[in-house]
Amino acid sequence: MKLGVHTEGESNRSEARKRWQAQQNSPYMEEVLRRDADVFLHQSLSSPCLTAIVKAQGIWIEDANGRRFMDFHGNSAHHIGYAHPKLIAAVKQQMDDLSFAPRRFTCEPAIELAEKLAEIAPGNLGKTLFTTGGSDAIEVALKVARAATGRFKTLSFWDAFHGAGFGASSVGGEATFRSGIAGPLLSGAEHVPPFACYRCHYKHKGPENCGIACADVVSFVLEREGDIAAVVAEPMRATPYPPPPGFWQKVREACDRHGTLLIFDEIPTGLGKTGKFFASDHDGVTPDMIVLGKSLGGGMLPIAAAIVRRDLDVCGDFAIGHYTHEKNPVTTRAALTTIQIIEEEGLVQRAAELGHYAMSRLRELQLRSPHVGDVRGRGLLFGVELVRDRQSREPDNALAEAVYYRCLEGGVSFKISQGNVLTLSPPLIITQEELEQALSIVEEAILAGV
Repeated sequence: MKLGVHTEGESNRSEARKRWQAQQNSPYMEEVLRRDADVFLHQSLSSPCLTAIVKAQGIWIEDANGRRFMDFHGNSAHHIGYAHPKLIAAVKQQMDDLSFAPRRFTCEPAIELAEKLAEIAPGNLGKTLFTTGGSDAIEVALKVARAATGRFKTLSFWDAFHGAGFGASSVGGEATFRSGIAGPLLSGAEHVPPFACYRCHYKHKGPENCGIACADVVSFVLEREGDIAAVVAEPMRATPYPPPPGFWQKVREACDRHGTLLIFDEIPTGLGKTGKFFASDHDGVTPDMIVLGKSLGGGMLPIAAAIVRRDLDVCGDFAIGHYTHEKNPVTTRAALTTIQIIEEEGLVQRAAELGHYAMSRLRELQLRSPHVGDVRGRGLLFGVELVRDRQSREPDNALAEAVYYRCLEGGVSFKISQGNVLTLSPPLIITQEELEQALSIVEEAILAGV
């Protein structure tokens, strides 16, 4: 079965990929990649690998051929950069002090992290459960929603990614994780088209004259179904797509009218990436649950969290997590230290300031190139949508691929979303000089054309 465009990343089986690897990879690298392909299960978007990494430091990754790339992808895990010395020291110390806590026992680092999340989370979100990955944390939130509402249905968006587990794939809308071998997913997982002002699914020209029709559709489905437990969504789509003004206020009001909970997936956007600590802070809306992951482990260790309203702590008679590493002292110490680094180094404000600079510069590029159809984002998560021309807005996937490999040659790594959107997500520790250098490489690649 042939799938459509991957929302979550560029094709790694294209002719452009083959040509780039044939030109760039040494015999040693080819042997490493062959060994990798021989022992790992193959899957879309992950195999074959691009190259083999031997070092990750700050904003940089280095491969086995000695090539260095500014990492503007990082799986959204590298907010504080790689190998932050304070994080390394904290993890080493914690391993000496207490390396593991079996389930049914608690420990100080886990409690401290839960207390910290309760302190910084909006509203009355003060109860937490930790998992080793965002997909599992989404599953925890879904179980809480079912228990709290007595309902099982969800409403979410097509093209959204919420994780690779069966529950997370069900509420997600990315074809790569739902089609073919996936078979039947969770029943009651309803979907609507996502907000996408540049490519409105309802054919409106922009949020200034559409009445936020996409939010009205969410309200319509909640009313028509009548028994939806939760709306599950990214407050800002990581493709990236900020919501139109007023969207989440309308959805929040609709949820309240129909007794539906609002779950925000902040796995890629939380912890300051968008220039506010939580992406939802931009929209003045407090969800009933927030799910964090990826960057929570400091780009070093796997940990995620579901943070819920205190009055939603209603699952005491059920096992909704029961994870082996639910209160791991090392991973929770890493997460607590990561938050401390973000706060102490003023990284949220840095993301806001550098993001403003980047967006301004990319909008200037838009005036210079007829192939830049849209520039969008918040903080240090921004995207450049490439088109054949601005009038038709026809996606130019070939140009996006050409730009991608040209940027790799120049020393900048990122991912492509939706086939034609250069998705740029640098670490929050990046300097303005480094950001300027990276943007110059991207600009030159775009202006060079196919």
